[in-house]
Amino acid sequence: MAKKKQKKVSSNTIGTNKKARHLYEILEIFEAGISLLGSEVKSLRGGHVSFKDGYISFHDGSAFLVGVHIAPYDQTGMYDQHDPERRRQLLLHKSEIEVLQSKVDQKGLTVVPMKMYFLRGKVKLQIGLGRGKNVHSKKQDLKDRDIARDTARQLSAYK
Repeated sequence: MAKKKQKKVSSNTIGTNKKARHLYEILEIFEAGISLLGSEVKSLRGGHVSFKDGYISFHDGSAFLVGVHIAPYDQTGMYDQHDPERRRQLLLHKSEIEVLQSKVDQKGLTVVPMKMYFLRGKVKLQIGLGRGKNVHSKKQDLKDRDIARDTARQLSAYK
């Protein structure tokens, strides 16, 4: 009897911005491609990305990812290294850029990177249009999460 092949379950997620939903109320989500160098893609395959101070800026009708740290790739030569904090152009349709830029300018919203992942061999970035939360709403979210956890725990105890 032949053995069945086990499917390899792999996550295509490179990294997530865990603070995005904590600091911002996300109103809309978009998917964008990123213009990267070869050494950056190799580094991303190892999961070496940090969203700590990342945001999206607009300049001359283009969108740029700013403040996201992609670590230098170890196997690259000294002269071929990329700058870990460089601005990276986002690949969005012109209409999407105009919509995002107008909402940021008029309503005081901000665009933050939320998640980076591979899709059919290409690096994609999930970005969110969000409004900053105040301290009260952050505390309320924590309370709601604690209450939901406690009720789920109590319901599972009765089963």
